[in-house]
Amino acid sequence: MRVGIVNDLRMATEVLRRTVAETEGFTVAWVAYDGEHAEMHHRADPADIVLMDLVMPGMDGAETTAHIMAIKPCAILVVTATVTGNRELVFSAMGNGALDAVTTPDLKHPESIAEFRRKLLSVSRLVGQKKNGTKSSSPTKSHDVVVPRRHYGKFPIVGIGASTGGPQALATVLRKLPADFPAAVIIVQHLDIQFVPGLQRWLAHECALPIHLAKEHEPVRQGHVYLAETRDHLVIRRSLDGSPYLHYVTEPEDSPHRPSADVFLYSLAALRNTDCVGVLLTGMGRDGAEGLLALRRSGALTLAQDQASSVVFGMPRVALEVGAVDENLSLEAIADHIVRFVQDVAKVAKAAQIRP
Repeated sequence: MRVGIVNDLRMATEVLRRTVAETEGFTVAWVAYDGEHAEMHHRADPADIVLMDLVMPGMDGAETTAHIMAIKPCAILVVTATVTGNRELVFSAMGNGALDAVTTPDLKHPESIAEFRRKLLSVSRLVGQKKNGTKSSSPTKSHDVVVPRRHYGKFPIVGIGASTGGPQALATVLRKLPADFPAAVIIVQHLDIQFVPGLQRWLAHECALPIHLAKEHEPVRQGHVYLAETRDHLVIRRSLDGSPYLHYVTEPEDSPHRPSADVFLYSLAALRNTDCVGVLLTGMGRDGAEGLLALRRSGALTLAQDQASSVVFGMPRVALEVGAVDENLSLEAIADHIVRFVQDVAKVAKAAQIRP
């Protein structure tokens, strides 16, 4: 993999250059010390992966990310020494196309080098998926294997998977959910765990519903939003009395995404006597497509973000190709569709309660 480095600090740039060069399978394509030169380099010699600083003279990393994605989309990993103090810039960069973020490695601390390499390898696997992925000849709806949808009279569960561009996409969807929304929402966003608490606080300002970091064995409650917060995979299970609760699992260990949208959506598909909605938003790679297909086959409503409103039309595109999607919609339309579906379920439940 050919890697471009964007950082205004010469010492940090040298650490990144050496670490990349000493990592098997990676070479340094070019180095830029500001956003303008990064644009020039990427236009003349596009990199597979770009390591993007956040705070730089002139254009910051978020703006530079948007420009590079407009020139030729690639995998962008934010690498900065000030991650905790620049959460807003991190989410802005992710909204413009960055995949993830990591602290600048320090040669005096081997654990930071190991963490940086782990992130670099994870991103490279996504690039490999994009290059080597195959497309089906045409979208397959698989109507013959879909269980007829019916309403069960219990509160619905909305499962959402998102990656590149996800924070802003999630904010757009959550913003339209009313305060009396009679469903639970569970989110798997590809993001380093150090940024998840910041994302939770940021989304809380955009949503009328309470947003929680999903805890082990936490009961799932109507009118609440839950956000996966660990490197393990979030799943949903049912207790002995039938109540849904959240749980974390380590398998599959070789998943390029931790947590994985596929793993969560498979678990949602396995629930019985529950109305479910599965949603795949903008993101690079194919995570979530097979899980969404399983969810659709179980009789759930499945939605995917359309190409026009996606930062990266990767995950939704694959879901369309495998026949996992009922409706391919803009972000605004996805939110409206979810609200209508949940309100319909609530009406059916109310009618069942007053029926003699």
